[in-house]
Amino acid sequence: MASGCKFVIADDHPLFRGALKQALAGVEGENAVLEAGDFDSTKALIADNDDADLLLLDLTMPGASGLSGLVALRGIHSSMPMIVVSARDDPETIRRSLELGASGFISKSAGMDVIREAVKTVLAGGVYTPEGIELGSEGDPEISDVIRRLQSLTPQQTRVLGMLAEGKLNKQIAYELQVSEATVKAHVSAVLQKLGVDSRTQAVIMLSRIGADPVS
Repeated sequence: MASGCKFVIADDHPLFRGALKQALAGVEGENAVLEAGDFDSTKALIADNDDADLLLLDLTMPGASGLSGLVALRGIHSSMPMIVVSARDDPETIRRSLELGASGFISKSAGMDVIREAVKTVLAGGVYTPEGIELGSEGDPEISDVIRRLQSLTPQQTRVLGMLAEGKLNKQIAYELQVSEATVKAHVSAVLQKLGVDSRTQAVIMLSRIGADPVS
């Protein structure tokens, strides 16, 4: 494992961010740790630090809506490994996190050694899941269909969907992505087609389904 990693910790509780920083201090090398306390700050850090090695993400920060926040961040930086850190550690939440692109899942009740093990596993290219939990299979056909459709989106399409969820207009998306409005319209059309919906509103509602259930 390379010496000197850059980590991003995204959690709205300063005490828990401190605990994660303490755990990361036990990972080899001189590590840099960046912190964010809300979703907007997290997006900005991810966009500005494309050399970060790992994101530790709380699902319930201000501005985020559960797993839909994970989807939006995957759109911004599809290649950055992300570990979901959540107090909601039921099999459904863990499985859906992994299916939507997380490289690992850590329960907020986990000890320092477990956090370090998870981080080292993901940095080495692996996927970390809590021990002793049977993830099973998706029991909600609608959620299963939504996840399958979201998995079919390209990173840029995923990012556009995240911006639609923020209520941004085509011209705002075009400015942020530094592309033409015609390109944005093409992306939006592709997103609607892949999600099997007829409007931007329906696409956002579909995304919110995975945000609200089971993660509140």
